[in-house]
Amino acid sequence: MDLLSLLQWPAMAITVLSAWWVASTQQRKRLWGFWGYLVSNVLWVAWGWHTEAWALVLLQFCLAAMNVRGAWKASPAS
Repeated sequence: MDLLSLLQWPAMAITVLSAWWVASTQQRKRLWGFWGYLVSNVLWVAWGWHTEAWALVLLQFCLAAMNVRGAWKASPAS
């Protein structure tokens, strides 16, 4: 197993942790959750590209767009 194959594990862990934070009633934690999702999107794209999982790569770009929207709405300035 090469190093890029191992990316799926931190990507999964960050995704689960981010889901926990996004469900928080605290605005700051929700914002951290969306930023965590964006980090996991990058990791999933790297892993998907490496494994040629093109549907996963496209999905992550779509989810990243939604996560940018979520981070914007969860930010204190909005």
